[in-house]
Amino acid sequence: MQKQNTLKKSVELSGVGLHSGKPVNFKMNPGDENEGIVFVRTDLPGNPEIHATAANVTATLRATTLEENGVKVFTVEHLMSALNVCGIDNCRIEMSAEEPPVLNGNSEDFFRAIKSAGVVEQNSPRREIKIEKVYRIDDREGKRFVMALPYDGFRISFTSVNPNPLVGIQYADFEITPEVYEKEIAPARTIAYEKEIAALREHGLGLGGTIDNVIVYNDERWLNELKYKDELVRHKILDLIGDIRLAGIFNCHLIAAASGHALNTALAKKIYSDFDLSV
Repeated sequence: MQKQNTLKKSVELSGVGLHSGKPVNFKMNPGDENEGIVFVRTDLPGNPEIHATAANVTATLRATTLEENGVKVFTVEHLMSALNVCGIDNCRIEMSAEEPPVLNGNSEDFFRAIKSAGVVEQNSPRREIKIEKVYRIDDREGKRFVMALPYDGFRISFTSVNPNPLVGIQYADFEITPEVYEKEIAPARTIAYEKEIAALREHGLGLGGTIDNVIVYNDERWLNELKYKDELVRHKILDLIGDIRLAGIFNCHLIAAASGHALNTALAKKIYSDFDLSV
């Protein structure tokens, strides 16, 4: 039976939120056994807590939002992705705003911060989640889906579909290990279509996005240099790893076609409810 893990020591980062554009001080601390991943809003009276579980997902527009007792944090998927791959069960995350820092628009800095802090095994066993059947979520039109299959390991096969011929259809298949993740997934940045940026900002989204932390495209070209030719689908995999962590840490083969936060978190909720992992 696997044991729970937490950080050996605290680690701090700072920056601005991807969507809010607000500055945020961010600190990951070791967590107690059976505590789970807990966000602590240090900017609010009483330092309210939000547990990072699928049951607390309340919105998925352009990011994953968690809410508990009327208090929110959002755009948690990049951080949760790194925590998942590093096998962190328990962590207290202090934030001076409602959104983690965007940093490089990926999970690279979160992953490196966890590695620098170190991981320590705890005494309590990890809550067991064993995928023994097929879980599948489809959209209403039947054009998008995400599914989890029994698998001895953690594998993701993802097909992204974008109508812009510059981006098009991208497919990637990875066996997810810390080594593969650090090299092939963590550096992949979030994406934006140039013509949508003004509208997003009018709705209070993408205010912290820049050409340094978002890959931007228009109908003719990419506005910045890609790290991978298929950077979009790799970032989609990064997001899925973060969203599925809201159900716990477990082995499976995830297969997705044009999935996003709504389908990802719906799958996490389905698995979470089956195993009754409430904190």
